[in-house]
Amino acid sequence: MSEKRPLVWLSAANGSTTLRRALDAHWHITGYSLQDPVPIMMSVPEDTRVGILDLTNLPPEAALAAEQWLEALSLDVWVGIVAHRPVSGMPAAQLIARYCSDFHTTPVHVDRLNTVLGHLWGMASIRASAPDPVGDNYHALAMEGDSETIRKIRGLLRRFAVTPDPVLITGESGSGKYAAARFLHQTSPRAAGPLINVNCAALPDTLARSELFGVESYSSQDDVETIQPGRIEQANGGSLVLSSIDELDDNQQSALLGFLQEGQIERVGSTTPIPINCRIITTATRPLRALVDSGQFRSDVYYRLGGLEIRMPPLRDRREDIPAIASALLAATANRQKPKQLSLAAIECLVKHNWPGNFRELQNRLRQASLLCDKGTIEPEDLGLDEGGTDATQMASTNLSLEEFRARADRQALSCSLALAHHNISAAARILKISRVSFYRLMEKYNQGHHADP
Repeated sequence: MSEKRPLVWLSAANGSTTLRRALDAHWHITGYSLQDPVPIMMSVPEDTRVGILDLTNLPPEAALAAEQWLEALSLDVWVGIVAHRPVSGMPAAQLIARYCSDFHTTPVHVDRLNTVLGHLWGMASIRASAPDPVGDNYHALAMEGDSETIRKIRGLLRRFAVTPDPVLITGESGSGKYAAARFLHQTSPRAAGPLINVNCAALPDTLARSELFGVESYSSQDDVETIQPGRIEQANGGSLVLSSIDELDDNQQSALLGFLQEGQIERVGSTTPIPINCRIITTATRPLRALVDSGQFRSDVYYRLGGLEIRMPPLRDRREDIPAIASALLAATANRQKPKQLSLAAIECLVKHNWPGNFRELQNRLRQASLLCDKGTIEPEDLGLDEGGTDATQMASTNLSLEEFRARADRQALSCSLALAHHNISAAARILKISRVSFYRLMEKYNQGHHADP
């Protein structure tokens, strides 16, 4: 056999397993434990494509640590292992839905798992070597769409972009907060400068200062000065994104406060102040105002970060964008092959689903469906989503009239048919079994053409 390919094994418990030892014959395995803190500098081999997420002994309180590890490792593909089929809503099920392309229940068939890993590794390698027409799919598409909701978000971000003030972006996990931060940077006068992202959730308390402010040391024996710029200094002239700012503890907030007040830093080991000119963008999953009121977040830090605030809507609040985004994701991952299509029933299933994992879950569902579907058209059963989708009580609580419900259904039908027909009006009209004239009338009625953002 040729040289072993690298594989990450992320486990809820320390120690190797029988399965891991069996896979060791085929893979060069680098293991990590959720019981350990996430290191800032990862030692994963550069060509690592695939990881195994072993959740067989996952305690509920370790779910947050698992998310932090998965975000820090940032692999192309994860395969989950669970003791039994995960129950919807449980931590293991949420992690698999948001991050995994496949999962296996114990006892795992080693040969089958090895075949799946090899296939996924090969597909990930092809994607890595081929140019991606939309760049980072998740970040590129999270801000796309023609719904009124996302158009208002883009318009508000453009207004914020012309100011130097800090911006706080809140929203559910996977709703596109970093995508909004990148959009804000790219539409601002600082677009030519660097965009530096700091994952606050992965900052160990003992290393926070050196990571943020940098390190300066001098060896009198060798007469050598060593300077390692921190993340804040790297953002000078551009934008600094402090992701998951709500995860900072009190000591880390105190360390950050000095920079926010003075606009300058001192590297660890130095007393020389360095002025920094960068735009501060922060993201948070939990509302900072509520954390301030409960004493979990410093008010003086909050007031220096939350001058301008925007909330990213979850994917379920912009369902009319889902067909076009889903088609774009499938096209972007087709690897120069003919992209697989979504049947009208599959699109309806996507639109109805509540997407607790938001864009990350959508991307993983489509990736899995594209890999495992042997046909040219993806059907609802290929997506692995629960039937039913939208919560009827949630829909009823909107108090929509019959006319408004019909209008919503018409707009959804237009979006679905246009996505299926790749915006070919004649083909879209045939899908809905109406004339081109009727289709144009519906588009004009619901203003479904190409809009300029406010």
